[in-house]
Amino acid sequence: MSHRIPMLELFAGELRRLRTGAGLSQEALGERVNYSASLVAAVEQCRRPPREEFTQRCDDTLGGEGLLVRIRDTLVRESLMPWFREWVTIEQEATTLRSFEPLVVPGLLQTEGYARALYEGAAQLVGEAIEPPLAARLARQAVLDRPAPPQLVAVLDYTVLERPVGGPAVMREQLRHLVEMGRRPRVHLHLVPRGTGAYPGLNGAFVLATLPEANDVGYLDNQLQGTIVERTVDIHSLRQGWESVRAEALPHGATLTAIMEAAEAWT
Repeated sequence: MSHRIPMLELFAGELRRLRTGAGLSQEALGERVNYSASLVAAVEQCRRPPREEFTQRCDDTLGGEGLLVRIRDTLVRESLMPWFREWVTIEQEATTLRSFEPLVVPGLLQTEGYARALYEGAAQLVGEAIEPPLAARLARQAVLDRPAPPQLVAVLDYTVLERPVGGPAVMREQLRHLVEMGRRPRVHLHLVPRGTGAYPGLNGAFVLATLPEANDVGYLDNQLQGTIVERTVDIHSLRQGWESVRAEALPHGATLTAIMEAAEAWT
């Protein structure tokens, strides 16, 4: 966690400087930004990382001219594991992303509730330790909102729709969000149907990113850390794996119908 502390301290110090410069107590600032004085105090004492909305309101109220927002953006970037930071850069540059996920919804398509439940359950983070990585994951999703987003082709195993991550309400919201995203012209979803036996994808999740110069770079996820794959022989193997996985999956339209039905079954 030590790599996060300097940016948290910088944010806390600048918030305190801007607040006192404006002649406001923690209570007065809290009233103006519609948050409690205890939250303002917790952020100024580095006991809570600042959330996006809180940061924006403080910046606007205190005339920070974007300073607090920029510090928080850096804090979010730094909260990514060093090995994942490089992949996020690749993800942002890619023209196409081909993702296979046998266990959970891909990060770029997760709702906040679903991502939070994953961090609590799978990563076993507690309390405020969740906030920086959660903010970083949600910030990555902006790549799909750009004027020219990458094409995202995601293959999911059917079990993703049935695993109760966060409970029924979270799952219903997540699956409805998947359908909504799947209606975007550059997002294609494919479901490996229930009843499919052993197939190559069960060896694990992976992503293939095609960069503007037409090179492919792969990313493999595991229990300890992700691995970026660039060797020609490994990329060839991942491409073959992708073709095999894709061949098992339903077409996009049938997939959206199946996800819609699964969403309504979560009551």
